[in-house]
Amino acid sequence: MELRARALELLQIAEPAEKASAVRTLFEAGGWQVDTAAVIVEPAGLPGRPARPVLVPPKEVPTRSPFTTEGRAALLHSIAHIEFNAINLALDAVWRFAGMPEDFYRDWLRVAAEESLHFTLLREHLQTLGHDYGDFPAHDGLWTMTARTAHDIVARMALVPRTLEARGLDATPPLQAKLAKAGDAQAVAILDVILRDEIGHVAIGNRWYRHTCERAGLDPVAIYPGLVERYAAPRLRPPFNDAARRAAGFSEDEIAYLTRAV
Repeated sequence: MELRARALELLQIAEPAEKASAVRTLFEAGGWQVDTAAVIVEPAGLPGRPARPVLVPPKEVPTRSPFTTEGRAALLHSIAHIEFNAINLALDAVWRFAGMPEDFYRDWLRVAAEESLHFTLLREHLQTLGHDYGDFPAHDGLWTMTARTAHDIVARMALVPRTLEARGLDATPPLQAKLAKAGDAQAVAILDVILRDEIGHVAIGNRWYRHTCERAGLDPVAIYPGLVERYAAPRLRPPFNDAARRAAGFSEDEIAYLTRAV
C-alpha cells in the first residue's frame, strides 16, 4: 500500500461518511509504504465532495443562534463542514508535495484520520437534531486557500494549518460557552475533543512550516506577513487563545504579531 497514491484516491471520494470511514481505516491499518519522491499528476475534480451543501460566498452564510434547535443545528453544520474540508486539506498535503521526510506524510494522515472522527461525531449529533450534513448552505474558504497554495508548500503550511485552522483554537472556547448556555452538553464535549486534537494539528503545521522555511533559508517570522498579503489570507481577529497557540508551538514573536496585525 503506497500511502500518497492511496491518499489521493481517498481525496476523490465524494460521499462524506464513506470518505471519513476509509481514511480512518487507512490510518488504523498502518504498515504503509511511502514514496516520498513520486511526483503525482493532479487529476481533475478535486476534491471529491457531495452535491450538498450548496456552496455560497462566506458573507451569504447566515449567522444562527444556538438558542433554538434549528439555529444550533445550523451552527453545528458549519463546524461539520469545516471538519469535512479539513479531511480534504490533510489528504491533499499527503499526496501533493513530493520530497518531504516520511514523517510529513504520516503526520498529515493522522490529521486526516482525526478530522474524520470529528466530522463523524458532529454529523451524528446533527442527526439527533433532525438534520444531516448538507441541509444548510456553506462556504468554500478553506479549500479556496488550499487551491491557491497548491504549488507552494511554504505558503500551504503557513496559511492553511497555522492560519485558517488555527482560528478554531480562538473560536472554540467562546462557542462552547454559548452551547453550554443553550444546554447542549454533547456538543460541548465534542468540541473538547476537537480543540484537544486541533492543538496537535496546528503544532504539525508549525513543525512543517519551520522545516520548509529552514530548508529554503527563510525566516518563518519575517516572511509570514508577505505570505498573508500575497495569498490574500483573511485577517485574524481577537480574542486569541494564547494558551492554546503556545501549546501548538507558536512563538512569543508570532503571538505578538497577531496583536499588532489587528
